[in-house]
Amino acid sequence: MQENDIPDSFPTKYWHQLEDGHIQCDVCPRACKLKNGQRGLCFVRACEDDKIVLTTYGRSSGYCIDPVEKKPLNHFLPGTPILSFGTAGCNLACKFCQNWDISKSRDLDKLMDHATPERIAQVAKDLGCKSVAFTYNDPVVFMEYAIDVAKACHALDIKSVAVTAGYICPEPRKEFYQYMDAANVDLKGFTEEFYHKITGSHLDKVLDTLVYLKRETNVWLEITTLLIPGENDSAQEIDNMTKWIMVNLGPDVPLHFTAFHPDWKMMDKPPTPPATLTMAREIGLKNGLHYVYTGNVHDRLGGSTYCVGCKQCVVKRDWYNILEYNLTDDGKCKNCQTQCHGVFAGPHGTWGAKRRPIRLGDVRTS
Repeated sequence: MQENDIPDSFPTKYWHQLEDGHIQCDVCPRACKLKNGQRGLCFVRACEDDKIVLTTYGRSSGYCIDPVEKKPLNHFLPGTPILSFGTAGCNLACKFCQNWDISKSRDLDKLMDHATPERIAQVAKDLGCKSVAFTYNDPVVFMEYAIDVAKACHALDIKSVAVTAGYICPEPRKEFYQYMDAANVDLKGFTEEFYHKITGSHLDKVLDTLVYLKRETNVWLEITTLLIPGENDSAQEIDNMTKWIMVNLGPDVPLHFTAFHPDWKMMDKPPTPPATLTMAREIGLKNGLHYVYTGNVHDRLGGSTYCVGCKQCVVKRDWYNILEYNLTDDGKCKNCQTQCHGVFAGPHGTWGAKRRPIRLGDVRTS
């Protein structure tokens, strides 16, 4: 496929026709029921000719090379660059969305960069990226494109990463994660009230995805929770959440507590105090989790990785910069040889905190 062959409407398979003639999308638990000419809540999956099609295949809101730690993934090829991109649309309605200009875009003309999966994979390889991230908006809504990009990346030994809310039905979930090497799932809170009121979705479906990823796949999993003052930041809620993670996922899934800043429809909330992040980290560690981090704040202690065995710092970070690295090429502590859980492949990368926006059309590939 060439760029000029990318269709405006790409066929999909997770849908069925209802008795009343509506077409139900079966990708996520919203189960949007559409007539011809209508779009789902995500805006990018539409009903045409009594079928659900994807309207953003091959189209992106932009590309950027980031540190993999920014996803955030602290235990997946540390220090390496990752080519990040998204499209438009989202199947959640988070009032605090920090990428709302992309996820809530209704202007498909903003999707300026057109690229085939093979083009993205080749650019990633030629620019020295070890992986490609589907991010900025949830890849669940453009899963057909993400899967094809992942396949093309794997052919060139490039890993694929999903940054997602995990709000997806079981059948498409199984296919989607078959092609993902790592995922950071955004566990937005730990009460049904928060999920329903603030995100327009349901907690139990996300928990199902977390359990599925941990127990039934080889996908490397990390979790992020954005702590919003007065909404999901109580010690009790954090205690409940970290205990659930410990029981259902085990102690070795990294958990990132990150700071909120006012955005989209939640401009009335203050930024998260650093002390709240520290409290959350301490609760997680107390409840037995091995790798608990703070994010979106300057906190060397909360951003670094510590050996489960000897408790020494094995990866000292300052924001996204690695200051000290005391792991072997396969991820063992150099002091006591205890395995650090994650995906490690040789020496750590040296990309640092650089952020490099790119236009694929300007990149010459081999």
